[in-house]
Amino acid sequence: MARLRASQPVISHKHPCDFSHPRSSIFLYTDYFYGVVINLLTLTAKIYPMAFSVLVQDGIFPIIHLKDEQYNCSAEVYSFGALLNAFTITRAGTSHNVIDGFATPQDAVEGITAGFKSAKLSPFVCRVTKGQYSFNNQAYSIKKFYLGDEAIHGLLYDAPFSILDKGTNSKGAFVTLGYEYHNAAEGFPFQYKTQITYTLKEHGVLSMETVVTNTGDADMPLCDGWHPYFNLGCTVNDLLVQINATQVLEFNDSLVPTGKTVENIAFATPKHLGDTFFDNCFIVNEEPKTACTLTNTTSGLRVTIEAMAGYPYLQVYTPPHRKSIAVENLSGAPNAFNNAIGLIIAKPSEPHIFANDYTVYLPA
Repeated sequence: MARLRASQPVISHKHPCDFSHPRSSIFLYTDYFYGVVINLLTLTAKIYPMAFSVLVQDGIFPIIHLKDEQYNCSAEVYSFGALLNAFTITRAGTSHNVIDGFATPQDAVEGITAGFKSAKLSPFVCRVTKGQYSFNNQAYSIKKFYLGDEAIHGLLYDAPFSILDKGTNSKGAFVTLGYEYHNAAEGFPFQYKTQITYTLKEHGVLSMETVVTNTGDADMPLCDGWHPYFNLGCTVNDLLVQINATQVLEFNDSLVPTGKTVENIAFATPKHLGDTFFDNCFIVNEEPKTACTLTNTTSGLRVTIEAMAGYPYLQVYTPPHRKSIAVENLSGAPNAFNNAIGLIIAKPSEPHIFANDYTVYLPA
């Protein structure tokens, strides 16, 4: 049955309630308004084009680009390690990438352990003392990367993630990456899968949701986190920093928690970092959700880090070069496999959700 176009006049010589005609008025009216709606939707699409897009750049390790054309904001994600390699805002023709990332995926492959930039921390975060831990009365030894005597930053930082899904809608652009772990030779004889969804939303918000599911048939120890470095176009000394915490975990000389907490309110209100050195684990206040704010007071460029679900700890680290600062959402404390601070006992088939948001802002 052909439909009338909105531009066609609706003419009927019969009473609207006369249904004897094969194209009675009620159907003509329906067709007419259908045409009007279609034309309005088409006009709206031309005036307000879809702001969001997803582009996948093929390669040995594909690169995913999430874009918001209206806000002039974008995110670049590597399938290698599921790394966030760029989070960029453009104003007045100048782009500002607030993530200290890599030049290419191959650069990441070769240099990931130099600083673990943007690494996914799983199934443990930060470090495991001497790489040794016990679980359910069984002793294990991590056999991957060590810094000195300490196994650090988990086992997934160089994992080849697969693209499971991607798409856009009126509220954002997203990609979901997945990886299934089953490598007992690394000293973690448990099986689990990790799915990470990046969603670029309106007004410069990048949401990151991680879902970890134990796919084995026995309990396993678990922590989760991220290891991004932020660069706001100035040295970290010039950053205005606010951390939503008043307590930090006390560390020993090996940067391992002693089990005690110490008050630290120096950055509970905004303060320039100056020559402060950080390698500390803060206990984030439950409210507000904002865990940390970094601001370049000269340009007005600002990044807000929010702990949305499952990340009660925030590790902050200032590398010696002081060109960028690591602000790490964590589900547990360093050495949690031994001290059990924030340790999750993941049961078979039970999903665990972790979520955080980054928001970038720059005055027009």
